[in-house]
Amino acid sequence: MAENQTSITEFILLGFPLGPRTQGFLFGIFLLFYTLTLLGNGVILGLVWLDSRLHSPMYFFLSHLAVVDIAYACNTVPQMLVNLLDPAKPISFAGCVTQTFLFLTFAITECLLLVVMSCDRYVAICHPLRYSAIMSWRVCVTLAVTSWTTGVLISLVHLVLLLPLPFCKSQKINHFFCEIMAVLKLACADTHLNENIVLAGATSVLVGPFSSIVVSYACILCAILRIKSAEGQRKAFSTCSSHLCVVGLFYGTAIITYVGPRYGNPKEQKKYLLLFHSLFNPMLNPLIYTLRNSEVKNTLRRVLGMERDM
Repeated sequence: MAENQTSITEFILLGFPLGPRTQGFLFGIFLLFYTLTLLGNGVILGLVWLDSRLHSPMYFFLSHLAVVDIAYACNTVPQMLVNLLDPAKPISFAGCVTQTFLFLTFAITECLLLVVMSCDRYVAICHPLRYSAIMSWRVCVTLAVTSWTTGVLISLVHLVLLLPLPFCKSQKINHFFCEIMAVLKLACADTHLNENIVLAGATSVLVGPFSSIVVSYACILCAILRIKSAEGQRKAFSTCSSHLCVVGLFYGTAIITYVGPRYGNPKEQKKYLLLFHSLFNPMLNPLIYTLRNSEVKNTLRRVLGMERDM
Protein backbone atom coordinates (compact mmCIF):
# COMPACT_ATOMS: atom_id res chain seq x y z
CA MET A 1 0.00 0.00 0.00
CA ALA A 2 2.81 2.42 0.86
CA GLU A 3 4.35 1.82 -2.57
CA ASN A 4 1.04 2.63 -4.28
CA GLN A 5 0.61 5.73 -2.15
CA THR A 6 3.95 7.19 -3.20
CA SER A 7 3.75 6.13 -6.87
CA ILE A 8 1.10 8.69 -7.89
CA THR A 9 3.00 11.83 -8.85
CA GLU A 10 0.60 13.15 -11.48
CA PHE A 11 -3.12 13.32 -12.21
CA ILE A 12 -5.36 13.22 -15.26
CA LEU A 13 -8.07 15.89 -15.41
CA LEU A 14 -11.13 14.32 -17.04
CA GLY A 15 -12.63 17.70 -17.90
CA PHE A 16 -15.51 17.33 -20.33
CA PRO A 17 -15.95 13.77 -21.72
CA LEU A 18 -17.04 14.79 -25.22
CA GLY A 19 -16.12 13.91 -28.78
CA PRO A 20 -13.02 15.38 -30.48
CA ARG A 21 -15.04 17.77 -32.68
CA THR A 22 -17.04 19.08 -29.73
CA GLN A 23 -13.85 19.51 -27.69
CA GLY A 24 -12.28 21.41 -30.58
CA PHE A 25 -15.33 23.69 -30.72
CA LEU A 26 -15.19 24.26 -26.94
CA PHE A 27 -11.46 25.02 -27.23
CA GLY A 28 -12.22 27.85 -29.65
CA ILE A 29 -15.08 29.23 -27.53
CA PHE A 30 -13.15 29.04 -24.25
CA LEU A 31 -10.05 30.58 -25.84
CA LEU A 32 -12.22 33.48 -27.03
CA PHE A 33 -13.71 33.93 -23.56
CA TYR A 34 -10.24 33.74 -21.99
CA THR A 35 -8.95 36.41 -24.38
CA LEU A 36 -11.96 38.65 -23.60
CA THR A 37 -11.35 38.16 -19.87
CA LEU A 38 -7.73 39.29 -20.12
CA LEU A 39 -8.62 42.14 -22.47
CA GLY A 40 -11.64 43.39 -20.48
CA ASN A 41 -9.94 43.35 -17.10
CA GLY A 42 -6.78 44.78 -18.64
CA VAL A 43 -8.85 47.69 -20.00
CA ILE A 44 -10.29 48.32 -16.52
CA LEU A 45 -6.78 48.41 -15.03
CA GLY A 46 -5.54 50.68 -17.80
CA LEU A 47 -8.43 53.13 -17.46
CA VAL A 48 -8.05 53.38 -13.68
CA TRP A 49 -4.31 53.97 -14.08
CA LEU A 50 -4.61 56.52 -16.92
CA ASP A 51 -7.46 58.74 -15.67
CA SER A 52 -6.88 60.66 -12.44
CA ARG A 53 -10.66 61.08 -12.12
CA LEU A 54 -10.83 57.36 -11.37
CA HIS A 55 -8.24 57.59 -8.59
CA SER A 56 -10.83 57.05 -5.87
CA PRO A 57 -11.45 54.24 -3.37
CA MET A 58 -14.23 52.71 -5.49
CA TYR A 59 -11.97 52.28 -8.52
CA PHE A 60 -8.97 51.33 -6.38
CA PHE A 61 -10.94 48.29 -5.19
CA LEU A 62 -12.25 47.69 -8.72
CA SER A 63 -8.66 47.49 -9.98
CA HIS A 64 -7.89 44.85 -7.34
CA LEU A 65 -10.99 42.94 -8.45
CA ALA A 66 -9.70 43.07 -12.04
CA VAL A 67 -6.32 41.69 -10.91
CA VAL A 68 -8.08 38.83 -9.10
CA ASP A 69 -10.21 38.04 -12.16
CA ILE A 70 -7.14 37.93 -14.42
CA ALA A 71 -5.33 35.67 -11.94
CA TYR A 72 -8.46 33.51 -11.57
CA ALA A 73 -8.63 32.88 -15.29
CA CYS A 74 -4.88 32.37 -15.74
CA ASN A 75 -4.88 29.76 -12.98
CA THR A 76 -7.55 27.45 -14.42
CA VAL A 77 -8.30 28.19 -18.08
CA PRO A 78 -4.89 27.41 -19.72
CA GLN A 79 -4.88 23.91 -18.20
CA MET A 80 -8.48 23.42 -19.33
CA LEU A 81 -7.53 24.44 -22.88
CA VAL A 82 -4.59 22.02 -22.85
CA ASN A 83 -6.90 19.20 -21.72
CA LEU A 84 -9.36 19.95 -24.53
CA LEU A 85 -6.55 19.52 -27.08
CA ASP A 86 -4.91 16.54 -25.33
CA PRO A 87 -7.23 14.90 -22.75
CA ALA A 88 -4.56 12.36 -21.77
CA LYS A 89 -1.96 14.99 -20.86
CA PRO A 90 -1.34 14.77 -17.07
CA ILE A 91 -0.75 17.49 -14.52
CA SER A 92 1.94 16.97 -11.90
CA PHE A 93 1.07 16.57 -8.24
CA ALA A 94 2.93 19.81 -7.43
CA GLY A 95 1.14 21.64 -10.24
CA CYS A 96 -2.22 20.29 -9.11
CA VAL A 97 -1.69 21.33 -5.48
CA THR A 98 -0.47 24.76 -6.59
CA GLN A 99 -3.56 25.21 -8.75
CA THR A 100 -5.79 24.26 -5.80
CA PHE A 101 -4.02 26.71 -3.51
CA LEU A 102 -4.18 29.60 -5.99
CA PHE A 103 -7.83 28.97 -6.84
CA LEU A 104 -8.78 29.12 -3.16
CA THR A 105 -6.64 32.22 -2.60
CA PHE A 106 -8.21 34.16 -5.46
CA ALA A 107 -11.75 32.99 -4.62
CA ILE A 108 -11.48 34.04 -0.96
CA THR A 109 -9.81 37.32 -1.88
CA GLU A 110 -12.61 38.15 -4.33
CA CYS A 111 -15.22 37.35 -1.66
CA LEU A 112 -13.62 39.82 0.72
CA LEU A 113 -13.03 42.49 -1.93
CA LEU A 114 -16.73 42.42 -2.82
CA VAL A 115 -17.56 42.97 0.86
CA VAL A 116 -15.10 45.87 1.03
CA MET A 117 -16.63 47.40 -2.10
CA SER A 118 -20.11 47.18 -0.58
CA CYS A 119 -18.83 48.94 2.55
CA ASP A 120 -17.32 51.64 0.35
CA ARG A 121 -20.70 52.20 -1.37
CA TYR A 122 -22.45 52.23 2.03
CA VAL A 123 -20.17 54.99 3.33
CA ALA A 124 -20.43 56.96 0.06
CA ILE A 125 -24.24 56.99 0.05
CA CYS A 126 -25.16 56.86 3.74
CA HIS A 127 -22.34 59.10 5.08
CA PRO A 128 -21.28 61.25 2.09
CA LEU A 129 -19.96 64.17 4.19
CA ARG A 130 -17.61 61.85 6.10
CA TYR A 131 -16.63 59.71 3.11
CA SER A 132 -13.15 61.19 2.59
CA ALA A 133 -12.31 60.90 6.26
CA ILE A 134 -13.60 57.33 6.65
CA MET A 135 -12.31 55.90 3.35
CA SER A 136 -8.85 57.42 3.49
CA TRP A 137 -6.12 55.92 1.33
CA ARG A 138 -4.55 54.36 4.40
CA VAL A 139 -7.83 52.59 5.19
CA CYS A 140 -8.25 51.50 1.56
CA VAL A 141 -4.76 50.02 1.33
CA THR A 142 -5.25 48.27 4.69
CA LEU A 143 -8.54 46.74 3.53
CA ALA A 144 -7.04 45.56 0.24
CA VAL A 145 -3.96 44.06 1.91
CA THR A 146 -6.15 42.39 4.53
CA SER A 147 -8.31 40.81 1.81
CA TRP A 148 -5.29 39.37 0.01
CA THR A 149 -3.57 38.24 3.21
CA THR A 150 -6.69 36.53 4.53
CA GLY A 151 -7.10 34.71 1.22
CA VAL A 152 -3.53 33.41 1.37
CA LEU A 153 -3.71 32.37 5.04
CA ILE A 154 -7.01 30.48 4.76
CA SER A 155 -5.77 28.72 1.61
CA LEU A 156 -2.58 27.75 3.45
CA VAL A 157 -4.71 25.96 6.06
CA HIS A 158 -6.31 23.84 3.33
CA LEU A 159 -2.90 23.24 1.73
CA VAL A 160 -1.32 22.10 5.00
CA LEU A 161 -4.17 19.62 5.54
CA LEU A 162 -4.03 18.40 1.92
CA LEU A 163 -0.30 17.76 1.49
CA PRO A 164 0.11 14.90 4.04
CA LEU A 165 -2.72 12.85 2.49
CA PRO A 166 -1.72 9.70 0.57
CA PHE A 167 -3.16 9.36 -2.96
CA CYS A 168 -3.52 5.82 -4.21
CA LYS A 169 -7.12 5.36 -5.40
CA SER A 170 -6.92 6.81 -8.90
CA GLN A 171 -5.08 9.33 -11.03
CA LYS A 172 -8.26 10.65 -12.63
CA ILE A 173 -9.81 13.85 -11.26
CA ASN A 174 -13.41 14.32 -12.36
CA HIS A 175 -13.04 18.02 -13.04
CA PHE A 176 -11.49 20.50 -15.47
CA PHE A 177 -9.04 21.77 -12.82
CA CYS A 178 -7.73 20.62 -9.44
CA GLU A 179 -10.76 21.62 -7.39
CA ILE A 180 -10.16 20.74 -3.75
CA MET A 181 -13.20 18.50 -3.21
CA ALA A 182 -12.47 16.57 -6.41
CA VAL A 183 -8.85 16.06 -5.31
CA LEU A 184 -9.88 14.91 -1.82
CA LYS A 185 -12.01 12.13 -3.35
CA LEU A 186 -8.82 10.45 -4.62
CA ALA A 187 -7.14 10.27 -1.20
CA CYS A 188 -6.93 6.82 0.36
CA ALA A 189 -7.21 8.19 3.90
CA ASP A 190 -9.94 9.67 6.04
CA THR A 191 -10.73 13.13 4.62
CA HIS A 192 -13.64 14.07 6.87
CA LEU A 193 -11.52 16.73 8.61
CA ASN A 194 -10.52 18.26 5.26
CA GLU A 195 -14.11 18.26 4.00
CA ASN A 196 -15.43 19.80 7.21
CA ILE A 197 -12.75 22.51 7.07
CA VAL A 198 -13.68 23.25 3.44
CA LEU A 199 -17.36 23.51 4.39
CA ALA A 200 -16.58 25.67 7.44
CA GLY A 201 -14.28 27.90 5.39
CA ALA A 202 -16.83 28.24 2.60
CA THR A 203 -19.52 29.13 5.10
CA SER A 204 -17.35 31.73 6.82
CA VAL A 205 -16.16 33.45 3.63
CA LEU A 206 -19.42 33.14 1.68
CA VAL A 207 -22.47 33.19 3.93
CA GLY A 208 -21.06 35.65 6.48
CA PRO A 209 -19.76 38.22 3.98
CA PHE A 210 -22.84 37.83 1.77
CA SER A 211 -25.04 38.58 4.78
CA SER A 212 -23.05 41.73 5.50
CA ILE A 213 -23.44 42.81 1.86
CA VAL A 214 -27.22 42.31 2.12
CA VAL A 215 -27.32 44.44 5.28
CA SER A 216 -25.18 47.14 3.63
CA TYR A 217 -27.46 47.35 0.63
CA ALA A 218 -30.58 47.37 2.79
CA CYS A 219 -29.17 50.49 4.47
CA ILE A 220 -28.18 51.91 1.06
CA LEU A 221 -31.69 51.34 -0.30
CA CYS A 222 -33.22 53.14 2.66
CA ALA A 223 -30.84 56.06 2.14
CA ILE A 224 -31.63 56.22 -1.60
CA LEU A 225 -35.37 56.23 -0.95
CA ARG A 226 -34.91 59.25 1.34
CA ILE A 227 -33.40 61.24 -1.54
CA LYS A 228 -36.13 63.58 -2.78
CA SER A 229 -35.12 64.07 -6.41
CA ALA A 230 -35.55 61.28 -8.95
CA GLU A 231 -32.24 62.24 -10.59
CA GLY A 232 -30.44 61.95 -7.26
CA GLN A 233 -31.94 58.51 -6.70
CA ARG A 234 -30.90 57.42 -10.17
CA LYS A 235 -27.30 58.57 -9.72
CA ALA A 236 -27.05 56.94 -6.29
CA PHE A 237 -28.42 53.64 -7.53
CA SER A 238 -26.26 53.66 -10.68
CA THR A 239 -23.12 53.61 -8.51
CA CYS A 240 -24.35 50.40 -6.83
CA SER A 241 -26.09 48.48 -9.61
CA SER A 242 -22.87 47.20 -11.22
CA HIS A 243 -21.57 45.92 -7.91
CA LEU A 244 -24.90 44.23 -7.15
CA CYS A 245 -24.79 42.35 -10.47
CA VAL A 246 -21.24 41.12 -9.79
CA VAL A 247 -22.15 40.09 -6.22
CA GLY A 248 -25.16 38.14 -7.46
CA LEU A 249 -23.15 36.25 -10.07
CA PHE A 250 -20.19 35.47 -7.81
CA TYR A 251 -21.94 34.56 -4.57
CA GLY A 252 -24.83 32.78 -6.27
CA THR A 253 -22.63 30.20 -8.00
CA ALA A 254 -20.17 29.90 -5.09
CA ILE A 255 -22.82 29.31 -2.40
CA ILE A 256 -24.63 26.70 -4.49
CA THR A 257 -21.33 24.92 -5.18
CA TYR A 258 -19.80 24.82 -1.69
CA VAL A 259 -22.60 25.44 0.80
CA GLY A 260 -25.58 24.01 -1.08
CA PRO A 261 -27.15 20.59 -0.40
CA ARG A 262 -24.88 17.59 -0.87
CA TYR A 263 -27.47 14.87 -1.32
CA GLY A 264 -28.11 13.14 -4.65
CA ASN A 265 -25.52 13.25 -7.43
CA PRO A 266 -24.82 16.93 -8.12
CA LYS A 267 -21.19 16.45 -9.27
CA GLU A 268 -21.74 17.33 -12.93
CA GLN A 269 -24.00 20.30 -12.16
CA LYS A 270 -21.48 21.75 -9.72
CA LYS A 271 -18.68 21.19 -12.22
CA TYR A 272 -20.49 23.38 -14.75
CA LEU A 273 -21.30 25.94 -12.05
CA LEU A 274 -17.58 26.22 -11.31
CA LEU A 275 -16.94 26.57 -15.05
CA PHE A 276 -19.26 29.58 -15.01
CA HIS A 277 -17.59 30.77 -11.80
CA SER A 278 -14.01 30.60 -13.09
CA LEU A 279 -14.48 31.42 -16.79
CA PHE A 280 -17.61 33.49 -17.33
CA ASN A 281 -17.63 35.57 -14.13
CA PRO A 282 -14.16 37.08 -14.75
CA MET A 283 -15.19 37.84 -18.34
CA LEU A 284 -18.55 39.38 -17.40
CA ASN A 285 -17.29 41.57 -14.54
CA PRO A 286 -15.51 44.20 -16.69
CA LEU A 287 -18.46 44.21 -19.14
CA ILE A 288 -20.90 44.86 -16.28
CA TYR A 289 -18.79 47.69 -14.85
CA THR A 290 -18.18 49.22 -18.28
CA LEU A 291 -21.76 49.04 -19.52
CA ARG A 292 -23.45 50.15 -16.29
CA ASN A 293 -20.96 52.72 -15.01
CA SER A 294 -21.06 56.13 -16.67
CA GLU A 295 -17.66 57.23 -15.33
CA VAL A 296 -15.91 54.18 -16.78
CA LYS A 297 -17.73 54.62 -20.12
CA ASN A 298 -16.79 58.30 -20.26
CA THR A 299 -13.15 57.51 -19.50
CA LEU A 300 -13.12 54.83 -22.19
CA ARG A 301 -14.54 57.32 -24.72
CA ARG A 302 -11.89 59.89 -23.78
CA VAL A 303 -9.08 57.36 -24.14
CA LEU A 304 -10.39 56.15 -27.50
CA GLY A 305 -10.76 59.77 -28.58
CA MET A 306 -7.14 60.45 -27.64
CA GLU A 307 -6.04 57.44 -29.65
CA ARG A 308 -7.96 58.66 -32.71
CA ASP A 309 -6.47 62.13 -32.37
CA MET A 310 -3.02 60.62 -32.29
